[in-house]
Amino acid sequence: MFLIFWLTFEVIGAWLSDLLDIVITDAVHGLDVLLTSTDIAAPMHSLIIDGICTGVGSVLSFLPIIGVLFFFLSILEDSGYIPRVAFVMDTLLRPLGLSGRSIVPMLIGFGCSVPAIMATRTLPSTRDRYLTILLIPFMSCSAKLPIYAMFTAAFFADHRALILISIYITGIIVSILCALLLKTVVFSGNPVPFVMVLPSYRMPGLKSVWLRMWANIKGFIKKAFTVIFVATIVIWLLQSFDMGLNMVDSPENSILASMGKAAAPVFAPLGFGDWRAATALITGLSAKEAVVSTLAVLTGAAGGDMTAMLTAIFTPLTAFCFLVFCLLYMPCVATLATIRREMGGLHYAFGVVLFQTCIAWVVSFVIYHIGILIL
Repeated sequence: MFLIFWLTFEVIGAWLSDLLDIVITDAVHGLDVLLTSTDIAAPMHSLIIDGICTGVGSVLSFLPIIGVLFFFLSILEDSGYIPRVAFVMDTLLRPLGLSGRSIVPMLIGFGCSVPAIMATRTLPSTRDRYLTILLIPFMSCSAKLPIYAMFTAAFFADHRALILISIYITGIIVSILCALLLKTVVFSGNPVPFVMVLPSYRMPGLKSVWLRMWANIKGFIKKAFTVIFVATIVIWLLQSFDMGLNMVDSPENSILASMGKAAAPVFAPLGFGDWRAATALITGLSAKEAVVSTLAVLTGAAGGDMTAMLTAIFTPLTAFCFLVFCLLYMPCVATLATIRREMGGLHYAFGVVLFQTCIAWVVSFVIYHIGILIL
C-alpha cells in the first residue's frame, strides 16, 4: 500500500494531476475572457467562473489521482489477493469482536462507505453487521482523496506518500480502539466462526481491472457534476449575499461567513479556527470533495494559487490536524442515509454523527497539542 501511495501521489498520479490542472486553468481562463467579451452581467460571470468553474474544476483536477489509485487496487483485487487478506485478518480481528469476513466491507470502505455498508449484508449475525457498519466510516474513502492531494501538495510536497500512509494508519488505529470500546460497552459476545473458500491466484485481466477502475472514475465524475455542482452553486450563493440578500463585496460579510464564524470557535483548539476552514467542514457534510471546492471558492483561487492561500490559513501542523479531522469526522449524508436504512433507525445515524465527530475532535486536539510541544 505504501508503494501504491508513492506511485499515486508522488509519481504517476501527481504528474497527471498537474497536467490536467494546467488544462483546466487554461480552459477557465479562456471562458473568462469569452464571458468578459460578451459583457455578461457581473453576478452571472461570478457564478460561472468563481463558483462553478473554480469549485468543480478544483475537484476534477484530482481525477487522475483517483484513477491511478483504483488501477492498482483493482490489480490487487483481481489477482485474488484480497480474499487472502480476509483469511489472514481473521486472527487479528477476533480480539476486536469481529471475524475475517468483516475485513472485506472495511476494505471496500477505502473506496466508498455506501457500498461497504451494504456489503455487510453478507455477515451472518446482526452483532457483527452493526459493529462493522460503525467502523467502516473510519476507513478513508476515495471522496477524501482530493482533500489529501490538495493539502499534501501545499504543505508536504516532499513527503506525500509518508503523510498519506500515516493518515490511513491513523484511521485504522482509531477504528481498532473504537472496536475495543464498542465491544466492551455495546456489542458484547463473540463473532461467529469464519469459513471462506479462497480463489486461486491469477494474473489480473486488463479488461476487469479497467472496468473496476472506470466504475470508480465514472462515480467520481458523476458526483462532481451532480452533488459538487449543486454544492458549489449553493456555496457561491451563500458567500455572495448577506442576510438581507444583498450582494456583498467581500465573502467575509456573507451568509456563509456568518455560519463559518459561528462554528470557528469549536475548531480553534484544534489549530484551524479560521472561518473558511470551518465553512469547508460544514459543506463537506454533503460530500467530502466539497471541502476542496469550498476552499477554492472562498479563497478565490485554484491550482497553484490555492497553495499560497492555504498557507495563509494553515501551518503544516494545523494542516495535518485538519486532514485527521476530515478523515474521522461524521460521514457524508449518503452514508448516513445508508446507515439509517441498514441499521433500521434514524437514531443510529445521529449516534454515528455524534460519536465520530467527538472522536475526530479529540484525536485532532491531541495531535495538535502534542505537535506544539514537539515543534
